[in-house]
Amino acid sequence: MRVKRAYNKVIGALVAAGFLVPVITASAQTSTEPEVYSLARALQVALANSQSLKDTEMDLERANQQVREAWSGVLPDIRGTASYTRNVLQQQIFLPAAFFDPSAPAGELVAVKVGQDNSWQAGLTATQPLFEYTAVVGLGAAGRFKDLQHERVRGTAQQVVTAVRIAYFNVLLADENVRLIENSIERINRTLRETRALNRAGMASDYDVLLLEVQLSNFEPALRRAEFDRQSMLRNLIVEMGLHPETLIEVEGNLDQVDLTDFGNNSPANAALLTVSGVGVPPDVDFDEVQGLALERRSDVRQVRSNILLEEANLEAQKAEYYPALSFVGNFSIQAQQDGNPVFFGDNPNQRTSIGTAGLVVQLPIFTGFSRDARVQQVKANIRQNEYRLERLQNQAINELRTMMDNVTEAQQRSESQRQAVAQAQRGFEIASAQYNAGIGSRLETTEAETALRESEFNYAQAVYDYLVARAQLELAVGLVPEEAGSLASRTDR
Repeated sequence: MRVKRAYNKVIGALVAAGFLVPVITASAQTSTEPEVYSLARALQVALANSQSLKDTEMDLERANQQVREAWSGVLPDIRGTASYTRNVLQQQIFLPAAFFDPSAPAGELVAVKVGQDNSWQAGLTATQPLFEYTAVVGLGAAGRFKDLQHERVRGTAQQVVTAVRIAYFNVLLADENVRLIENSIERINRTLRETRALNRAGMASDYDVLLLEVQLSNFEPALRRAEFDRQSMLRNLIVEMGLHPETLIEVEGNLDQVDLTDFGNNSPANAALLTVSGVGVPPDVDFDEVQGLALERRSDVRQVRSNILLEEANLEAQKAEYYPALSFVGNFSIQAQQDGNPVFFGDNPNQRTSIGTAGLVVQLPIFTGFSRDARVQQVKANIRQNEYRLERLQNQAINELRTMMDNVTEAQQRSESQRQAVAQAQRGFEIASAQYNAGIGSRLETTEAETALRESEFNYAQAVYDYLVARAQLELAVGLVPEEAGSLASRTDR
């Protein structure tokens, strides 16, 4: 399908340059200089360090071992035994003396020793199931449980990637807020110097100077608050990446310079940011195609489907208890006895003997109460419950997908409008400043123009942020988030 091919490009590998650097461990950095991370590298580090991902990977490893364990039900079971016994006080029995001496008086008994001082025994027992339906079904159930755990790992990895993407975008938006306030302070300082000069020349009032000083004073606490917010967003990103909370990092990219309409018009850092964010896949693709892809690829939907398959295998396992089991059993043992000092398995062949047997064992379940039927009915109820969950989840997925696609479209259109608004506000500020310096404009007009410029610049950055977040959430809603560092390669083949 057209949309599937497009999204396959989206989930291609992270930017190659992002993988030429070593993965940072979770230990704190000793350098006081912050290390700069691209989004590609941040995702790579997060996938390597994520504790939640490691937790689900251990569940997958446990499922792998359960599959190995299930094979024991169809493979032969061979056991060996060996024993040595020293008869410190040998058992004796009493027999009539006439057995040994016909002339012995009637009723006289003779003590006879049973066995010898040393005895050895060794043996092998082999059991091979020939027909055991429960073992075969159990093997299939273990395989389906492994598939479920594998999908859980995939879903967790997608959530980690999405969380890091959004945390990274939060830092970029906080960066933009700090930058815009700093720009406003710089513009106000410049205007304040010019106004003071005009005031000394008698062309501006003391009130104009006072207004600018008040405006500057109001921006200083706003800048501190924006810087604190930025540090909070950075710490959230560091935690999502699995690094030590005291790690010093910075991020690449500038939202105010991102061009969503012309990919080639972006700086290398912004181009890499957009590439890893999946920008380039048209959001206005056919909804039916995206819907079909989402119902096929979404991890939560696939997990419920895997649960249904697992419960169906469990149902077969419960029904298998009604079938008989046929096994081959073989035994071989050797025994030896000896008096005196022990010699391993005796020094006389006449003191050793061997035994070998082979046969078939059939086990036929006849009546075990009503436990088997009760377990069958319980599993059937579990299957129906998961089917209801799947239907509800699919409906929720379709609704969420529609919302996400609308969010992407709205944010993109808003960014285009805001980009024009920034150019207009910049031009308006330049005109108002020139008129004020020429003595034909008011201080209020300049202030309003500066405020409009700052708001329009932030609104554009907010629109780009909303678009990138919506794209990240859309990929998660469709189930096409890259979940392995090795599968996140360059998306330049757009």
